[in-house]
Amino acid sequence: MKKIEPLSLKGIQTYSLKERHSKVDYRAFGRAWEKGGSLREFLDRLPNILAGRTLKKVAAAWVQARRAGRPVILGMGAHPIKVGLNPILIDLLRRGLLTAVAMNGAGIIHDAELAMAGMTSEDVDQDLGCGRFGMAQETGEFLNEAIAWGVGQGLGLGEAVGRRLKDSAFPHKDLSLLCAAADLDVPVTVHVAVGTDIIHMHPSVNPEALGAATHRDFRLLAALVAQLQDGMFLNLGSAVIIPEVFLKAVTLARNLGHPVAPLTTVNLDFIQHYRPLTNVVRRPTQGVGQGYALTGHHELLFPLLAAAVAEEMGDN
Repeated sequence: MKKIEPLSLKGIQTYSLKERHSKVDYRAFGRAWEKGGSLREFLDRLPNILAGRTLKKVAAAWVQARRAGRPVILGMGAHPIKVGLNPILIDLLRRGLLTAVAMNGAGIIHDAELAMAGMTSEDVDQDLGCGRFGMAQETGEFLNEAIAWGVGQGLGLGEAVGRRLKDSAFPHKDLSLLCAAADLDVPVTVHVAVGTDIIHMHPSVNPEALGAATHRDFRLLAALVAQLQDGMFLNLGSAVIIPEVFLKAVTLARNLGHPVAPLTTVNLDFIQHYRPLTNVVRRPTQGVGQGYALTGHHELLFPLLAAAVAEEMGDN
């Protein structure tokens, strides 16, 4: 066999660096912090590269939508509540920066427990072995009663729980996102997978009411999504339920003649999962909008984005 010699570098064609298109330009670099600066200065000093650029684009799209009177819907899992974001979410409702909220079934549990006791999130490892996990009496009784009551009133699950929280004497209901939404008349929809939430294990559960209430909320979300043209949908920390429900709401709205386009979507999570990237960021905006993904801890990323939006909105 003939021995293979190393490839010769003679005759290589080169070009000037000045002629090349480069993806990184020093003018997009971040700038060091100076003590005593404002939040706006901090945001302006972020690098205009990768996530820094995406954060600014998302904030700008959010502000543009609300200035134009277009809806901004937040879809969320329960983890944002557990890491302390309720005061920020409530502030966004009060400022009119969020026009609707969609959450999974765990969201109402942690939200209601905060209203009841100012605390939530039990230690599953500690309680599972002895069969105590999920068995807090007040949580199951209040929420299951609220759902059954709401169905009798012709309400969806989110509105029913929100109204009952608003009418309650719970000492910390000022911390409740659903209570604030009920007070402000902001729609909240709750999307339940039966068997995923602790209240489904309680003897007070009414399966028929649970199914009717969450299905009404699905149809309500579809109606909200039908009006989402030139608006924005954000998914905060839901890896499966909300992305799946949102995709079905989009197709239901489009099937009935609502274009839901152009549309901006955003996925915010500390891990980027398949379903949010596919069902929120890519598929609904394909050819008719823009989807973004931002990765970071909820307790850091979302307050930063909310602050950027509030700062850009100013007094408008």
